[in-house]
Amino acid sequence: MYQRLNEFNVPPNFRGRSVVVVQLWWFVQSSLFCLSPQFAYSWRNFLLRLFGAEIGKNVIIRPSVRITYPWKLTIKDNAWVGDYVDLYTLGDITIGKNAVVSQKSYLCTGSHDYQSEAFDIYAKPIVIEDEAWVASDVFIAPGVTIGKGAVIGSRSSVYKDMPEGMMCIGNPARPIKPRLDK
Repeated sequence: MYQRLNEFNVPPNFRGRSVVVVQLWWFVQSSLFCLSPQFAYSWRNFLLRLFGAEIGKNVIIRPSVRITYPWKLTIKDNAWVGDYVDLYTLGDITIGKNAVVSQKSYLCTGSHDYQSEAFDIYAKPIVIEDEAWVASDVFIAPGVTIGKGAVIGSRSSVYKDMPEGMMCIGNPARPIKPRLDK
């Protein structure tokens, strides 16, 4: 037998808040957050802080961004998160100062153990360091760190850490050249 889904259990406190708070966030996200005007960045930042996110100064988050559990999210000063980005915060996500996560990217902190018959769920943090740019439609797997100033090219899939200051592309993503020619 490969998997027995009837044996699956969510670990205690895996979500980090009660079922009531989780449902309240999903209601707020689907109404007050996503229906807010494009320019209402302060409003969306306020809502995220209200639910435990750590949001720095001058952060731009578009209304179409999806965040599973905001209490597992840290976004530092002057960072941008583009349209239709999915921050799947089963584990912590940290986005550094002056970093950009562009439209339609998917940061996935959780998955299942395919070798476990009970299909055990796990979470590992994702870190986007300062001044990094995750371009459009990028997938980032659980446990990955994108180094300071790195650029991840559009439609790349990142399964391991990417080094500081490098242009990285592909599936799987790999460093190809320094971001800046000296």
